[in-house]
Amino acid sequence: MQLNEAWTWPSLAMAGLAGLVLGGCFFGSLWWTVQRTLSARRPALQHLAGWLLRMFLTPLGFYLVGAGHWQRLLACLAGFLVARFIAIRLTRPRPPGMGHEALEARHAAQP
Repeated sequence: MQLNEAWTWPSLAMAGLAGLVLGGCFFGSLWWTVQRTLSARRPALQHLAGWLLRMFLTPLGFYLVGAGHWQRLLACLAGFLVARFIAIRLTRPRPPGMGHEALEARHAAQP
């Protein structure tokens, strides 16, 4: 019985890690573009360039990682989605006056 290379755990783990990196690059680039747009001289051009770059590199990365195996593609997608949840968590707006210290104090034990 021959072991299918697409089903080995190391290849799936590497595909998931690659998806995490792809997602980090995608969402990091999106966040960076939005932040820079506020002070850009040509915001529409900057948004278009960022969008084109993301829409070219992300599918290319999925194509290269998947290499014709749906299992790797699925693992890559899972990593990409994990990166999305991390990006949402890191960029969530905080309520006014709720810095890091205030959030910790809110969870402290009450006398």
